[in-house]
Amino acid sequence: MESTVSGVLAELAALEDPKIRAVNERHGEDHGVNLTKLRAVAKDLKIQQDLAVQLWATGDTAARLVAILISRPKLYSAAELDAMLRDARVPKVHDWLVSYIVKKSPHVEELRTAWFADPDPVVASAGWALTNDRVAKSPDGLDLPGLLDLIEAQMKDAPDRLQWAMNECLAGIGIHHPEHRDRALAIGERLEVLKDYPTPPGCTSPYAPIWINEIVRRQALV
Repeated sequence: MESTVSGVLAELAALEDPKIRAVNERHGEDHGVNLTKLRAVAKDLKIQQDLAVQLWATGDTAARLVAILISRPKLYSAAELDAMLRDARVPKVHDWLVSYIVKKSPHVEELRTAWFADPDPVVASAGWALTNDRVAKSPDGLDLPGLLDLIEAQMKDAPDRLQWAMNECLAGIGIHHPEHRDRALAIGERLEVLKDYPTPPGCTSPYAPIWINEIVRRQALV
């Protein structure tokens, strides 16, 4: 197995592109592998849980992204996922871990509640991301007015990663829950979080009032 780990690392090293690394480093990423090519590596490997665990253990960002893609989410314990998230400081690794593994784990709700109010803002951002997923898909049992209270009180001064996740939850509440839409819009307009965020042509601004109104408009056309 060790030679296989070495082989994957060598394959990823061969795909390293200095130009991609330079772009990625501006966004807090420390690898230079094209993600389409990285996904192709993972596709060739198929699901291999033991290999995934060993690739994660290398600490290499590209290897960890491959590890996530070849993992079997249900085989990780809650304690393992908690440790992995706390060690996942690179944004892409953090996002993929939450999206591709934690959301498919039988421990997702346990972890959501444990992370939501964690003193580490990066860990807390994962709790908010999982909460936003529930806002959209399974809101029963969530205190939506209470979430809006927290967003209104804390989002303006939250660290970047946590602020982004809270803003996504604000938009999610406004989009999926018409009874709370006016308040979500009002909070977004008052706090002005991400109001000036540079948005490429053809993309929707992450500024919550624009985001909410645009998605609601599109839904009305369907």
